[in-house]
Amino acid sequence: MTSTTAEGNHPPIYEHLLRELGDAVAEAQRAAAHTQHKAAELLGHYEPPHHPTPGQTH
Repeated sequence: MTSTTAEGNHPPIYEHLLRELGDAVAEAQRAAAHTQHKAAELLGHYEPPHHPTPGQTH
């Protein structure tokens, strides 16, 4: 048994927990993005966060 898996290829226990409890990480990411967007909207400006692609320099 290996300890690493490819993205989207989770071990069975992880898949079971996702079905049972939901994906808390994805839900938290969505909530954070929504909160960030609403805060920027209320402050009068919005710049989407910059996520550099692998190999891209600042």
